[in-house]
Amino acid sequence: MIRVALLGAGRIGQVHAKSITANDDCQLVAVADALPQAAQDLAAQIGAEVRSIDEILADDSIQAVLIATSTDTHSDLIERATAAGKAVLCEKPVDLSLDRALAALKAAEGTGQPVMVGFNRRFDPNFAALKAAFDGGEIGKGELLSITSYDPAPPPVSYVKVSGGLFRDMMIHDFDMACWVFGGPPARVTATGSAIVDPEIGAAGDVDTAAVTLQWDDGRIGVIKNSRRAGYGYDQRIELLGSKGLLSAKNVLENTVEKISAEGASAAKPVYFFLERYMRAYEIEWTAFIDALKSGDTMPVTLREGVAALACAEAATKSAQTGETVAITADMLGPA
Repeated sequence: MIRVALLGAGRIGQVHAKSITANDDCQLVAVADALPQAAQDLAAQIGAEVRSIDEILADDSIQAVLIATSTDTHSDLIERATAAGKAVLCEKPVDLSLDRALAALKAAEGTGQPVMVGFNRRFDPNFAALKAAFDGGEIGKGELLSITSYDPAPPPVSYVKVSGGLFRDMMIHDFDMACWVFGGPPARVTATGSAIVDPEIGAAGDVDTAAVTLQWDDGRIGVIKNSRRAGYGYDQRIELLGSKGLLSAKNVLENTVEKISAEGASAAKPVYFFLERYMRAYEIEWTAFIDALKSGDTMPVTLREGVAALACAEAATKSAQTGETVAITADMLGPA
C-alpha cells in the first residue's frame, strides 16, 4: 500500500483526492493547505490527517505526494519533495517561469526520484484512442494536427492576473497534447492573441482568444485555437490528418440523443465544464502514476515533457507580443 500526501486542498486538490481514495493500491494519509480550514474540511471527508508540508516531507513512511498548490510553488515543492525521497505527481504547469522549471528539472533528475506532470487530457479515453490509432499506423504519417479548446466562460480577472497568461495557463494542455501526439516538441511557434471576450482581461495584460501555429522540422504542422468563451459548453476536439486518412476525437455531449424531423436535426450540447468532461481522465491519470511507481517504469508524463510544454507556452507568449515566429531551442528543453 503506497502512502500518499496531498499538497493543496482547493478545487483541483479535491478532484485529485477523489482519484486517490478510489485507488485500492494507495492510501491518502495527509493533507496540507495554506488555508487551514480547507485542509481540515477535506481531511475530514476522506479520513486523513492535517499536516504541514514540512511534516509531510519529513515523514519517511509517506512515499508519494501530489502537488496541487498554486503554480508559483510547484518548482520549489518538486525540488523539496524529490530531495526528501518522495515520488511526485505535480499539477500543470511546472512553473510560470521556464528558467525556474529548468532548474527544478535539473534538481529533481539529480535525486533519481520519479516525477509526473498532471496533463490529464492524455488519459481521456477518446484522446488516448486517437493516439493509439495514430501510433498503430492507421492513418499513415501525421501531417496536420488541429486542436480546439474553448472554455464556456472566462475566469475572474483576479485569477487571470496571477495565472501566467492564457498560453501558460490554458493552452499549456494543448501544447502538451501536440507534443504527445507528434512525439516531441515543435521547432517553431507562431502565435496571435486578442482580448475580445472581456476588455478587463486585456487591461490585465492577457488575451482571451488565441491561435497558434506549430511547425516541426520535417514539415508537420499543428494549429491550436483557444477561447475563454463558448456559451454552448466546454468545446474540446482534436483532428489529425495523415497521409492515409483522418482521425478525430469529438466533444462529449450532455446526452447521445439526436432528433431528426422535417424541420431539421438537433443534438445535445457539449458538457459544460472540465470536471464533467475530464473526471474519468483524472482517475486514469492517478492509476497510471501508481502503476508506474509500483512497476518502476518511466512515468507516463515526465517532468521533461512538462518543461517542453512550458517552452512552447513561453515561445507563444513571446510570439504574440512581438508578432514574430519564435524557435524552440535546445536550451529551452533542458540538458540532453
